[in-house]
Amino acid sequence: MSVLIFVETENGLVKKSSQEAVAYGAAVAQKWGVPAVAVAIGAVNQDSLAQTGNFGASKAINITNAELNTPSILAYSSALAQVAQSQNAKLVVLAKSSLVDGLSSRLAIKLQAGIVSNVVELPNFDNGFTVKRAIYTGKAFAQVSVSSENKVIVIKKNAIAVQASADLATVESTSVNLQSADLAINVKETQKSTGEVLLPEAEIVVSGGRGLKGPENWGLIEDLAKVLGAATGCSKPVSDIGWRPHHEHVGQTGVKVSPNLYIAVGISGAIQHLAGVNSSKVIVAINKDPEAPFFKAADYGIVGDAFEVLPRLTEAFRKELKN
Repeated sequence: MSVLIFVETENGLVKKSSQEAVAYGAAVAQKWGVPAVAVAIGAVNQDSLAQTGNFGASKAINITNAELNTPSILAYSSALAQVAQSQNAKLVVLAKSSLVDGLSSRLAIKLQAGIVSNVVELPNFDNGFTVKRAIYTGKAFAQVSVSSENKVIVIKKNAIAVQASADLATVESTSVNLQSADLAINVKETQKSTGEVLLPEAEIVVSGGRGLKGPENWGLIEDLAKVLGAATGCSKPVSDIGWRPHHEHVGQTGVKVSPNLYIAVGISGAIQHLAGVNSSKVIVAINKDPEAPFFKAADYGIVGDAFEVLPRLTEAFRKELKN
């Protein structure tokens, strides 16, 4: 028996959210007294895969079928199910992402497993297997009991504390048997957002709204983001009118983020936007309108003109971070 953890990669390196998934799976494995096994699909940096041992994995498996170098929900779910069965994994842990949203449900069907998504805490074993998950776009929580023998858990980003060690996992390569049905979808092109820090993975996000008055003023957002090592986002109206690309749209119908720090500049705080950011650990709102709804949701607020506040804030952070 084992706990299997699916790790996603970006440019061959294991994503931070997947490191959190490994830490989660390893904690459960330790409780059960079984090994924690990480599994990656496609071309992966072997050193990065070995470093899943920093977060508790004793072994890492790389599925190397050439057909799997391009992500596919059908093929990936089949590949993971085969590895889960070969490793006698009763629990599979994944980190929430656009790929995992579709992958996890198909995997659960193949394993005849109970599935819980948006999990924010380690399981409670006092009376079976119960997990806490975020519901209603993070406005509430539910305790869910999973009674099936096999279980699939999808954890929410930044919900699990990670402590790294110097341990390394042993790395093994394997291939799986894929059927024609697994390869029924042919991915012809993949377009990814670019930038120094990708929005879904960011620890800090700086977003701007119509209060910036035009795309020519976005340098204020970018300057602050660069100093903080943050990703940049925007409100829906900003992307709708073409000031910023749609992949930067944060909100209920855009990218949902859960960084450690979210800074909203010139964004009123419509409920659709708040639904995409309310999982952030700390929210700072900057707006010259003291009645802006965002102030009710924010942990900290600055009432002032963004064109005056942002340069001073950026300079203050620059000086502080140099010390």
